[in-house]
Amino acid sequence: MITKVDLVDVAGGNLGSVKRCLDRLSVEYNLVNPGNLPDGSRPVILPGVGNFGAVMGNLQREKFDQRVKELVESGTPYLGICVGMQILFDYSEESDSAGMGILPGKVVKFRAGKVPQIGWNSIEAKQEKWPNGFVYFVNSFVAAPEVSSDVLYASDYFGDFCAAVRRDNITAFQFHPEKSGEFGQQLLVNWLNGVSNSEGVAPRILNKTLASQGVENAD
Repeated sequence: MITKVDLVDVAGGNLGSVKRCLDRLSVEYNLVNPGNLPDGSRPVILPGVGNFGAVMGNLQREKFDQRVKELVESGTPYLGICVGMQILFDYSEESDSAGMGILPGKVVKFRAGKVPQIGWNSIEAKQEKWPNGFVYFVNSFVAAPEVSSDVLYASDYFGDFCAAVRRDNITAFQFHPEKSGEFGQQLLVNWLNGVSNSEGVAPRILNKTLASQGVENAD
């Protein structure tokens, strides 16, 4: 299992809970920000809570968001949590803001029910080898991916919604695995195991980066 990660510390208020979870798992974290850039030698975890536009504004300081995007598109393993998932997409209705545009799609507000959704909800895996279970959500907005195969987990809150995405070196959860008990912690362990190799960096590269170079993904 990977035992050291780069943890982005500019994107919101759940950084402390993610740190505590990594401590429990004996995973060291190197805090990265515009003054301490990630170099791609370790997987990147980007937790985020709060307003989409504010999070993007923090990431855009000194073009830090461009550095993160370059690393993700070159194959660095990435785990997004909450708004850290939403910023992967092209656009969010919240603040009428553009995202990083790594995955095609947009972020929309829940159309029914009490908003925000706060509490436990079940998730159903849409990709193989990922377990079903219950996790903790705090969200008013959800991602609507354009590519259905990007959906890792679906959930139901007055209608189906995307609860997580996964494509190549990208995994991201709308829910908070670090606040989801043993099941959520196991999801993090599964991810850490999945991105582990002798060099600490997953070899799989985002499909659209390969396509832009005229190369087909072998997977």
